[in-house]
Amino acid sequence: MTETAATAPALPAADSSRASPHADAAVLAGDERAQRQKQIVKALAAVLPAHALLASTTATTAFENDGLTLFRQPPLAVALPETEAQVQAVLKVCSKLDVPVVARGAGTGLSGGATPHGNGVVLSLAKFRRIVGIDAQARTATVQCGVRNVSISQAAAAHGLFYAPDPSSQLACTIGGNIAENAGGVHCLKYGLTLHNVMQVRGYTIDGEPITLGSLALDAPGFDLLPLIVGSEGLLMVIVEATVRLLPRPAEARCLLASFHTVRQAGDAVAAIIAQGIIPAGLEMMDQAMTAAVDDFVQVGYDRRAAAILLCESDGSTDEVDDEIERMTQVLQDNGAYRIVASSSEAQRLQFWKGRKNAFPASGRISPDYICMDSTIPRHRLADMLEAIAAMQERYQLRCSNVFHAGDGNLHPLILFDGSDPDQLLRAQAFGDEILHLSVAMGGTVTGEHGVGLEKLGAMCAQFDADTLAQMHAIKRAFDEPGLLNPGKAVPTLSRCAEAGRMHVTGGALPHPELERF
Repeated sequence: MTETAATAPALPAADSSRASPHADAAVLAGDERAQRQKQIVKALAAVLPAHALLASTTATTAFENDGLTLFRQPPLAVALPETEAQVQAVLKVCSKLDVPVVARGAGTGLSGGATPHGNGVVLSLAKFRRIVGIDAQARTATVQCGVRNVSISQAAAAHGLFYAPDPSSQLACTIGGNIAENAGGVHCLKYGLTLHNVMQVRGYTIDGEPITLGSLALDAPGFDLLPLIVGSEGLLMVIVEATVRLLPRPAEARCLLASFHTVRQAGDAVAAIIAQGIIPAGLEMMDQAMTAAVDDFVQVGYDRRAAAILLCESDGSTDEVDDEIERMTQVLQDNGAYRIVASSSEAQRLQFWKGRKNAFPASGRISPDYICMDSTIPRHRLADMLEAIAAMQERYQLRCSNVFHAGDGNLHPLILFDGSDPDQLLRAQAFGDEILHLSVAMGGTVTGEHGVGLEKLGAMCAQFDADTLAQMHAIKRAFDEPGLLNPGKAVPTLSRCAEAGRMHVTGGALPHPELERF
């Protein structure tokens, strides 16, 4: 995916609220910006070594955006602490000087959640890459926040264990970012999201106060606050360490690759598999456009004739896998699969998944730019959504390839466009917004695992009513009263929703014509 700063639109109007007083502040410019930057850099230089503090435009350019390149914003400075004491000191400095802080991991997020605040500091935690320890008996791994997702399973393999959540970016994304966004992956249907696999987190509040949530035991005393942190997008605390669950590596895993003449047949097959009480280790779907793009990129041998393909994986003991594969095969056949191939070796199984894991880079090869949406809908509405997206392609005159976690209804439509054309850019954003609103109208949600960030603030106004949004802001204030941690992200203010003319979908007219069909 490519993007140039010249064509990237300005950041959306920031929100304002008691919980986030800095979100509506204009980005400083000229002499005022220079003086503020000088003040902040001087204070940070007192607690960080020179090589751990970046302030020049050249040095901070790489931190101006995350994986959603539509939004770019230079920070006043970037802090790269190497110890927890330095993290704590940076937060205390920023709290004292009233400076917004955006924590950042690998920068692979796709919703703009790690986009810097123009008047603030980026707190990069990329140097926290140590695996603290693996307890094979307790089946846990304690890791620093900058450890890559895949590194946990690699370290645990010697004990016959693995870490289940496996987002497609697992080669690069960090556990801290996974916790911030509640990441999932192709095996989340059976093994759960990050939330279900994290036992304890340690970190600091905006004031530099140490905080530990969760427990290494089955339960923790007091209020169960850990679920608030997982998926909180850096708004509540800065995580430096986590303890996660490890699982025994299955004795066997096999995958079915099924082809369908229509997307409705494939969608119905997904619902039928779950209705039969089968919970596959993975259940993924790709439409014809995505299948062709992926096969051109990594040559996995997908069926290009199919309107849609399903990847259905079973794991466990040999007997369990044999039984589940047989049952899934029957369901797929009953729902119109005209071709079913079962992996006959571990190499072939990995080959099947290689295509799915490369969907995003494959899209980057065929389009200058793309936006990857991340809504979730009830499984039985999959075919309805795909047919609606096909109609949207005609209306917006843009291509859209679909790949998603079919088993739990988590969609990832990739809208292809050329960011150098302002009109295409506007149409792409409107296309994505319509998908989000339709997802809510179908009884779903605006995000499954990528987070809200900056991208979905408007759609949040459609999903949640005023009282619910007010409760979210109250939680934010309880952890971060001055509103300095990642302000203006994830939770829109009531004023923003009112100014944009948004309304909670349940309460009134639907905002897009395609929604009226549902």
